[in-house]
Amino acid sequence: MKNILQSTAKVRFQDCDPFNHLYNTRYLDYFLNAREDQLLAAYNLDVFGNMGDGGFVWLVSSNQICYLKPANMGESIVIDSQLIEETSRSLVVEMRMWNEAMTELKAMLWTKFVYYNIKTQKSALHPEPLSILFKEIVLPVPQNNFEERKTFLIRQTR
Repeated sequence: MKNILQSTAKVRFQDCDPFNHLYNTRYLDYFLNAREDQLLAAYNLDVFGNMGDGGFVWLVSSNQICYLKPANMGESIVIDSQLIEETSRSLVVEMRMWNEAMTELKAMLWTKFVYYNIKTQKSALHPEPLSILFKEIVLPVPQNNFEERKTFLIRQTR
């Protein structure tokens, strides 16, 4: 089973500032939309599928993002993502945005998701099938924190 998922997108006009750069806030949308599509395609995992029937959802509890190079209007970008940490109640996902040739890193994001029961308004344990999947696909990074990881990726892409 794949640990690193990848998809492409096009930077849209309405998502850009007057300099034709992707708005900082829109990076999150591009990352999260890509991850949602990737999970469905690779693992048949609908992240919103449990919300209606079971009342469970993943909430974003934190984001760390670094903007390294602008994503330009009309540009094709590649977004790859991987689960770097999993616990019984949470996940940390690293997502990276690249130019089409994957030679220039544009941005990197770490998002922590907490599995949450909407009915009880409390965090919840991942069901066993999800826990098994997460243990199979988790691919930790060797760096200890976001800043170390950012420095490593910048040096790697020079």
